Amino acid sequence: MRKSTTKQHPAKSVDLYRKITDRIIIALENGVEPWRKPWRAVAGSELAGLPLNATTGRHYSGVNVLLLWMSAEEQGFRNNYWLTYRQAQQTGGQVRKGEKATLAVIYKDWTKQAEDREGNRLYDSEGRPLMETVPMLKPLQLFNAEQCEGLPADIAASPEQIQTMDEDGVLSPEVMDKVVRIFNATGVKHRMLPQDRAYYRPLTDEIVMPLAEQFFTEADWWSTLLHELVHSTGHARRLNREGITSSSRKFGGPVYAFEELIAEMGSAFLCAQLGVFGEVRHDSYVEGWLKVLKSDKKALFRACRQAREASEYLLALTGRNADAA
Repeated sequence: MRKSTTKQHPAKSVDLYRKITDRIIIALENGVEPWRKPWRAVAGSELAGLPLNATTGRHYSGVNVLLLWMSAEEQGFRNNYWLTYRQAQQTGGQVRKGEKATLAVIYKDWTKQAEDREGNRLYDSEGRPLMETVPMLKPLQLFNAEQCEGLPADIAASPEQIQTMDEDGVLSPEVMDKVVRIFNATGVKHRMLPQDRAYYRPLTDEIVMPLAEQFFTEADWWSTLLHELVHSTGHARRLNREGITSSSRKFGGPVYAFEELIAEMGSAFLCAQLGVFGEVRHDSYVEGWLKVLKSDKKALFRACRQAREASEYLLALTGRNADAA
């Protein structure tokens, strides 16, 4: 194997991993948990579900859900549809002058010539370039439908939301049926005890919950159950996630904090898709999350990916999964 002379590198591009992670860190330090937005929403409100692509109707996934939820809350948008500048034009509309885009991301595999640590391009013994495929994060600038004019009426009006629970937090029969069927399909056992915490026990594959009357609303109980159900997807017989199967998993440690981050976001995605809007009762793990995010700029993206995998795994058990943008 031989090396070429050192090449000239272009100007350093924006570090999207760091930029987006820092945005989430700032939110957490200000007392805002971006993934909790749908659980605080009024039942049946326009922002009750996942953000949608206005032209494909597919929902966004992973870290893009957090970024779009945050942007919608900060700017007061009540429309769940998002689109690029070009997509707005393709629908016959236009982004209004002066409007600022919300940063989202797309993943692309990029094939390039391999390099050593000094930036020298690598070749095989016959002088042919050694190629490698690496994942690449690219910026995606999105606009909310409320930032546009001239859009078709069905986009400008936002997708119609189905009422999933009443003002007292009682789930509709349809939503209750979905949640129960998902839970039963997992095979996870559960018990209710008069205690102040809910948890998943990997050794017995069991969820232990406080009594229903200990919660303010029925939706709070079910939201908490779904949070613990996301934990259960990490079992060795399911998604085999380190935060559940590892012997190094200790309360307050980085593995534990990372698993809680996955469960927080996974249950948020799940609740938004099912229409369960309650508060999850658990201890605060913000300090642990901040340590994880500050020490590894890609941790948020891994957590979002595993949270998406967990929610999709559960939804797929009863055929409830949907395509994501």
